[in-house]
Amino acid sequence: MIPNHQRAVIITAAGGPEVLSERQDWPVPARLGPDDVLIEVAAAGINRHDCNQRAAGPSREPNPVPGLEASGRIVACGANVHPERLGEAVIALTDGGSYAQYVATDQHLALDLPNGLDWIQGAALPEAMFTTWFNFFELMRMAPGETALIHGGSSGVGTIAIQLLRALGHPVFATAGTAEKRAAALRLGCSAVFDYADPDLAGQIRAATGKRGVDCILDTSAGAHIAQDLAALAMGGRIALLSAGGGKDLGVPLRSLMARRASITGAFLRSTPLDLKRRIATDLRQRISPLLGTAIRPHIDRTYRLSEAADAHERMETSRHIGKIVLRVRG
Repeated sequence: MIPNHQRAVIITAAGGPEVLSERQDWPVPARLGPDDVLIEVAAAGINRHDCNQRAAGPSREPNPVPGLEASGRIVACGANVHPERLGEAVIALTDGGSYAQYVATDQHLALDLPNGLDWIQGAALPEAMFTTWFNFFELMRMAPGETALIHGGSSGVGTIAIQLLRALGHPVFATAGTAEKRAAALRLGCSAVFDYADPDLAGQIRAATGKRGVDCILDTSAGAHIAQDLAALAMGGRIALLSAGGGKDLGVPLRSLMARRASITGAFLRSTPLDLKRRIATDLRQRISPLLGTAIRPHIDRTYRLSEAADAHERMETSRHIGKIVLRVRG
């Protein structure tokens, strides 16, 4: 029987990790839309977005419970959901609310838990997979055989993106800030990994690509390397920005942009229309799900109990982690 109330972590004010508070009596989502499923959460992934949402305060998003991905079992279904999905073990992209015992999401965004992966590993996948597909194949229109550069190759998104793109046959390069992180990205299959603080970063990338440059760059740094990125691009290359940097302006060297016939794009996944998220989910089911647990396996940095969400955020904000940080919600 589904209870009326649950344990959940909420954002109580704008601030540091200390503003996260565990509640024992938070309402369970009671009104499911016709295409919604209710998931009993086993684990929830931690993302940089969660920290940004917390820093901005509860007014930033309609749901004060953070968390954009979860693993668990479907325990209730909306009117349009086939009842055979009850009890299904899933990994899901959510619109917030995953730092809790129960979370609701659109049925199309709940994918099967991959064979060979546990709840913790499953919870580390959805946000990174959707982000990778959205940016490389929707926004940058990556073509077969094109090359990729990922800033932050040892991050939660980076570690999945490297494996996903390599599994699809794309040569992948990355940057990372320490020797340990660069070694981790190399082990995941990168052709080469560079120090993003190298003043000749673009020259290093062009040398590694036979002076051609890379076709697609995923920038997690709010444009901190934009001049180097443009210099490292192949003709007709594209750059996708993951972070808005708190609303910062992007200073772009226009001569370099125009000389490369380059394109710069970016979007927020969370506010992307549901129809597009569903289309991405369909692509992931068809192209990526068969690779999960074999060619693509999440690297887990650390796990924390739900009550330790503040500690998980502190770990995230040190930027010392390699791979994903995950909350154990059940068990």
